[in-house]
Amino acid sequence: MRILKHLFDNNEAWSEQIKADDPAFFEKLALQQAPEYLWIGCSDSRVPANQLTGLLPGDVFVHRNVANLIMHTDFNCLSVVQYAVEVLKVKHIIICGHYGCGGVKAAMGDAELGLIDNWLASLKDLYQRYRKDLISVEDDQLREDALCELNVVEQVANLCRTSIVRHAWERGQALSVHGWVYGIQDGRLHDLDVCVSGKEETPDVYRILQQRILDK
Repeated sequence: MRILKHLFDNNEAWSEQIKADDPAFFEKLALQQAPEYLWIGCSDSRVPANQLTGLLPGDVFVHRNVANLIMHTDFNCLSVVQYAVEVLKVKHIIICGHYGCGGVKAAMGDAELGLIDNWLASLKDLYQRYRKDLISVEDDQLREDALCELNVVEQVANLCRTSIVRHAWERGQALSVHGWVYGIQDGRLHDLDVCVSGKEETPDVYRILQQRILDK
């Protein structure tokens, strides 16, 4: 008996529905991928990039990790970014966090969780940097939401500092980096009004980062 047969059944039904809507869909998809978007999001199972944006397979290139972090030592993430920018020529990179993120919540606490503590070290540093302002937010959920937003803006800044993105802009390549947050409770995407399309705009990200926490 096939293990997880229901997933194969679901796949068959999905494939047949796609072919019913567009008989040549998979034939065209097999020839090449040409997405306009790179999505860098959280590994959380409740935040599926294609479904929540209404995009089909082939429309979005995806990288996911815990708490949607961009770190200059993470060659997995950087390799995805390089391939997306230099080979696929994506026009938009979307860094999308989500409210209710377990990684963000862990970064705000003192509990030792194991290996993940090392991964979340930079997020913990971000929390400490703005801790004085964050603890002034009385509502626990709003405080956590604020750090979710701060984290996205911080990662936009980190990505814009990479040699991959900087060199793309120096070549005159059309590329924009966006910061969004997804609300699990309502299924809606929220634009944080952070969009960088050139290296001259990068300092604005830090101004937005500072202003966002001051406005809370």
